[in-house]
Amino acid sequence: MSRLRTSLAVPMRPQPDDRSCGPTCLQAVYAYYGDHVDVHQLIEEIPQLETGGTLAVQLGCHALARGHAATIYTFNLQLFDPTWFRDPRPDMVERLMAQAKHKVHDGKLVHATSQYLRYLALGGRIEYEVLNGSLIHRFLSAGRPVLTGLSSTFLYGASREFGDQDTPDDVQGLPAGHFVVLCGDDRQARTVVVADPWPSKDGPRHLLAFDRLACSILLGVLTYDANLLVVHPPD
Repeated sequence: MSRLRTSLAVPMRPQPDDRSCGPTCLQAVYAYYGDHVDVHQLIEEIPQLETGGTLAVQLGCHALARGHAATIYTFNLQLFDPTWFRDPRPDMVERLMAQAKHKVHDGKLVHATSQYLRYLALGGRIEYEVLNGSLIHRFLSAGRPVLTGLSSTFLYGASREFGDQDTPDDVQGLPAGHFVVLCGDDRQARTVVVADPWPSKDGPRHLLAFDRLACSILLGVLTYDANLLVVHPPD
């Protein structure tokens, strides 16, 4: 295998229901590192949003509380200002709290802020870099799978979804978020292997063009993700 190509044996299982893609992806990453936990335990321990599903930061909090290290690479400009990552860096906690105070009308931002404050208190890291193939390859070549929150609507060209049952609806529907794990890549071909917990007759692993994947990750901002979450045992 060339140094430009990687493949990690992430044991992805089908998610047990429509809203549990996040915990299922986290279970797969845990299992990759030999930390085995039942997915139903994770679903019970990781709080869901009122609209269903989870945020990557909530998955990161669980990993930190379990003794793992966690770093989020964010592209979510609704929550984070690019200047917060320039040296000398301001106090991230202070900036997040000040923002939430001024945007108190935005319930989802306030909720996400509370989760990020917990994440930081647990020792989690937040970074801000350009999303490119080199960034993803850096983790994969080091043997670290990458959990990502993205737009499944764009990734698979699916219909937007409407209502509590996530019914496909091209008129009333809204973009849907999803979690997958990046577990391989080929830099020369500009492709990435994605382990997807959504049940498929073709199995959990899909080969995708990097450009489509990158657009899907960035469009995850519509559902308050748009990030990479790298979880691993402490060095």
